[in-house]
Amino acid sequence: MNDLKREIAATIVHDGPMTLERFMSLCLTHPRFGYYMTRDPFGVEGDFITAPEISQMFGELIGVWTTEAWRLSDSPTSVQLVELGPGRGTLMADVLRVARIAPEFLQAASLSLVETSPILRELQRKILSNAPLPVEWREQFSQIPAGPSFILANEFFDALPVRHYVKTVAGWRERLVGLDATGSLVFGLSQQVETRLTIAAQEGSIIEICPAAQLLMSEIAQRLVDYGGVCLIIDYGYLETSLGDSLQAVTRHAYADPLEAPGDSDLTAHVDFAALARAAQARGAKVLGPVSQGYFLQQLGIERRAEALSKKATPEQAYEIGLALERLTSISDERRHMGDLFKVMAVTHPDMPDLPGFFE
Repeated sequence: MNDLKREIAATIVHDGPMTLERFMSLCLTHPRFGYYMTRDPFGVEGDFITAPEISQMFGELIGVWTTEAWRLSDSPTSVQLVELGPGRGTLMADVLRVARIAPEFLQAASLSLVETSPILRELQRKILSNAPLPVEWREQFSQIPAGPSFILANEFFDALPVRHYVKTVAGWRERLVGLDATGSLVFGLSQQVETRLTIAAQEGSIIEICPAAQLLMSEIAQRLVDYGGVCLIIDYGYLETSLGDSLQAVTRHAYADPLEAPGDSDLTAHVDFAALARAAQARGAKVLGPVSQGYFLQQLGIERRAEALSKKATPEQAYEIGLALERLTSISDERRHMGDLFKVMAVTHPDMPDLPGFFE
């Protein structure tokens, strides 16, 4: 039993079973033992690989898209450039490198990274040491100064904690994390019936809800409505709200038991893009998409970019470029292919024209 597991078990003994939402929060962001507080989880030597780590093409195209969104917003002279959960800083480094072609945008921008992990902050500091903008780190989105905002969120919403409700004979009851007779962590159900859930479903069905994602999306949308700008969300998830359990734990690029080693595995859940869209639209924001990542990147010209890079590359480098292109855009069922599993959605000021990547 690791340190965090002992602490969670002691809390359950004292306070009773905890919600899945609280369990996930402790596993990921506990100040001493949380997953993101104690390690660099990215890359081949970590637990998973994100699109910016696969190829520079991804970040370059996001950079071009961001400067174009700024231009279509009438080029405001003072803007907030924000990334939520910036990982190692690879995506932002690529975005800023490409943004040098639009010096007026860089002159207008103030850069904020929303990051709670001290280890990842240090990695970001190193990678962005030569950035054309000074970097400010924020603990949470609410600390971003007011003004038009251009917000990037790549694989951020999937790490926000979810709640599960299970349909029983008596009604919907919340899934909890408790202890069995041997002291091991187990899933159980609250004795209280959730009367606000009235969805008809078969016994044993699960509803997965992410209150944190909807609250943050509402806050972002209100900022965009008030001041202008866009938020680009790229994540794996589903287009329509539906029944089901998508909670998963990953260690060393393989699935793991989410209860086995709290704080040592990445815990995520698929993003409900329909719920995010509803939260944004309720604040009066405009929603573009979602579309598949493959479609989005192809619309932005990733194939032309890959061809241009390949012309200047060695045969071995050209081969790697081709593999990266396939991984980022392919719609095959292979888990490593991101083209269809990952979705892209933009939330904007209501007067923003349609943006590249979302044209039919």
